[in-house]
Amino acid sequence: MKIVYILAGGALGSAGRYFMTNFSQRYFGEGFPTGTLLVNLLGSLIIGILFGIFDTDKIPPNIRMFMFIGFLGGFTTFSTYALDTMNLFKDGNHKLALFNILSNNILGLVMVIVGFLLARYLVGVLK
Repeated sequence: MKIVYILAGGALGSAGRYFMTNFSQRYFGEGFPTGTLLVNLLGSLIIGILFGIFDTDKIPPNIRMFMFIGFLGGFTTFSTYALDTMNLFKDGNHKLALFNILSNNILGLVMVIVGFLLARYLVGVLK
């Protein structure tokens, strides 16, 4: 049954990534991998929020697997980020490649921290 939760979450996460990337390309263009950056940052924020909530409340293991392994595993994408960065370097866009590295890593970490602190605050306020 665990695998069903992971598969369902992964399917929803992958579909969400697809729609977010297409939306991003339509509105921001294709010169910079904005879609990958947005899903990675949003996924980082979501995982911070969920960790902050799940760390304090008793959440069933199947829900944790659905969200962390399934949904967020399908939604965020390190391999696409790495490929986008390599292609920016290959195309001679060294400044954009370095910006991509810094923005995904630094902002991703910031989003996890913000999400965690936000969840802790909300859990404290709502109790």
